[in-house]
Amino acid sequence: MGPISAKDRSKKAYHLRKKTAKIYKELARVHHQCNGDEFNFRNKIGSFSKALPHNSLGEVDLKAYKTYIKALKSSNPDDFEAIPLGGVVKLANPQASFVYDLIGADCHQLGLPSPPVFSSSWEASEMVELLWRALTRDIHFGEYATHRSTREAAKELSSLSDFRGPKVKGNVTTRTLFRGDTPGDLVGPYVSQFLYKDIPFGATTLPQRYRSTCKGSDYMTSYEEWLNIQNGGTFAEPNFDSTPRYIRNGRDLGEYVHYDFSYQGPLSACLILNQFGREALCPNNPYINSASQGGFITFGAPHILDLIAKVTRVALEAAWFHKFSVHCRLRPEEFGGRVHNHLTNAANYPIHEELLHSKAIAKVFKKYGTYLLPMSYPEGCPTHPAYPAGHACIAGAGVTVLKAYFNEEFVIPNPVSASMDGLKLVPYSGTSLTIGGELNKLASNISFGRDMAGVHWRTDGVEGMRLGEAVAIEVLKDYRKTYNEKFSGFTLTKFDGTVITIE
Repeated sequence: MGPISAKDRSKKAYHLRKKTAKIYKELARVHHQCNGDEFNFRNKIGSFSKALPHNSLGEVDLKAYKTYIKALKSSNPDDFEAIPLGGVVKLANPQASFVYDLIGADCHQLGLPSPPVFSSSWEASEMVELLWRALTRDIHFGEYATHRSTREAAKELSSLSDFRGPKVKGNVTTRTLFRGDTPGDLVGPYVSQFLYKDIPFGATTLPQRYRSTCKGSDYMTSYEEWLNIQNGGTFAEPNFDSTPRYIRNGRDLGEYVHYDFSYQGPLSACLILNQFGREALCPNNPYINSASQGGFITFGAPHILDLIAKVTRVALEAAWFHKFSVHCRLRPEEFGGRVHNHLTNAANYPIHEELLHSKAIAKVFKKYGTYLLPMSYPEGCPTHPAYPAGHACIAGAGVTVLKAYFNEEFVIPNPVSASMDGLKLVPYSGTSLTIGGELNKLASNISFGRDMAGVHWRTDGVEGMRLGEAVAIEVLKDYRKTYNEKFSGFTLTKFDGTVITIE
């Protein structure tokens, strides 16, 4: 039973896949360009090298680094097994840089702009921001407007020559501090409603109270500890708070993205959105006005949940290609070691003066006795390069799918925020919060939550979200051609505010 024979069906399926593959084959090739730090420094101080052996300055053993680069150039699995490590911690899946997939664009086909160079004022500004994030981790987001430290942070970031975070009339304010610049990012509480609302999880409901670490639990503030971690050494156990709490400050947000599974944030958001009813669905959904049918396998919950998982993994593939095979950007904790050794006259590195003379670095030294970046995680960053951020790519891809299937203009009912102690949710009564705005904010929270912990730079998150978005758009293009329903296409607002329709 059906409109075409089994033979014709098989032929049509074949041609659909062939046509899609042909489109990607004929795409213009992308010229991937790194920022040059890999070639500008013979001692590789501007490149990621964590887990390899290092000298007393934290500079990588060049013989080990050469073996590492050889493996990345050859993609030979045996070459990866020959990479010498400095301790017990292994590199995080560098061979994923060479994986192929059967949906969306190939992970080598999507480009990224080059990140800031080691010695630039742009790089310095991002490090100053990270230092202030570390110094203000325990301040409730609701206190940013009045707390002395957050006001100082906003003032110093405003004074920097090339800080590229969101501003109001050219200045960073306590309302824009540590936020993203997508539509909706600056509206309402710092934390997205999708990280506060209860999650309907089958036959139960999950309140979003999460384990965090105790106030003041910062790590890698001594040089010996820092150097041990760079060499892949063992590390201390976290000092956990015994009481789960709603996300109220940078420390809590950093811990959420410490232990979340890959697409937890977008998945939770989808489960919350599914309970809002038909009005929350994208107007393009072909079943909204159907007299006899409802969506399920297509345009229903199983469809959207499945697609979130698919696109987030494909986004990680694109991230890993850029991390290992193009940019090799060093992590902020590695840069912090360079700053410390420069300021203690143990080495001489080309670090921009705006960072060296910042109030933030002076405050860190006064508090800890070193110029290292205080970390939220005892193990520091993962053992893969910084740019782009994997969490940001996941968030960008997952959120893009959700914007394609849900009504971005729908106003979220009964918005909330966290109490001062994080033990309960309290009503929020300000400007209305929409699905689109809060999804954008969710992506920023997941991206910049990693910055709160000290493991990523701002540009890792900003460009990671955009890369994830680009991945998701290509996957949606592929799936657009597969449906039987009368469907006008996916319409969504990109992170830059432009509206697109995938027809």
